[in-house]
Amino acid sequence: MPDASTFGVFVVASLVLVVVPGPAVFYIITRSVDQGRPAGLASVLGVSLGGLVHAAFAAVGLSAILASSAMAFSVVKWLGVAYLVWLGIQRIFFASDEAVAATATPDRLSRIFSQGVVVNVLNPNTALFFFAFLPQFVHPSQGAGWLQILALGVTFVTIALISDGLYALLASTVGDWLRRKSVGPGFRRGRRYISGGVYLALGAASAIAGSGKG
Repeated sequence: MPDASTFGVFVVASLVLVVVPGPAVFYIITRSVDQGRPAGLASVLGVSLGGLVHAAFAAVGLSAILASSAMAFSVVKWLGVAYLVWLGIQRIFFASDEAVAATATPDRLSRIFSQGVVVNVLNPNTALFFFAFLPQFVHPSQGAGWLQILALGVTFVTIALISDGLYALLASTVGDWLRRKSVGPGFRRGRRYISGGVYLALGAASAIAGSGKG
């Protein structure tokens, strides 16, 4: 583990970074507003598991391969873009207003969880972030580098989990208020288009981000 002072600086830097909304946070907010607190928290857990996958990748050096290979970066990047665009198209064109109005079931929550995992795992910029950010706080004299990176990655994901959870709770509260104020078909249709549009926008943002690597 890094020494106490280094670890403290890492925690502070992580707090600053996680409170700034990024693609994963917007995904969580969309799910929370659209379907309520259970869906929002399920998306938080899925995104967090995706973050742990990236932390593990960084620890074993796979992020280095992704960072150094333009082809690997492009493949992962465009898979992620395609997945987000598909979610948006599915939401806009294939989800009925009745389905939007229905209460989420455990199966639906498991699907939201798995989508959160995929959205984060297929974001190559997250891998590059872990690869660029975590090693700055690793000191060879403090032990095995891979173990320090893994510990820092788990710490970062834990901090992000708390921050994302707060976003989910706040967004779901707003969503509950909106549902109480307006529950007509026009409102549900608007929610469907807005949430689908968010996915499409996330896909577009992912396509633009890091374009120099592709």
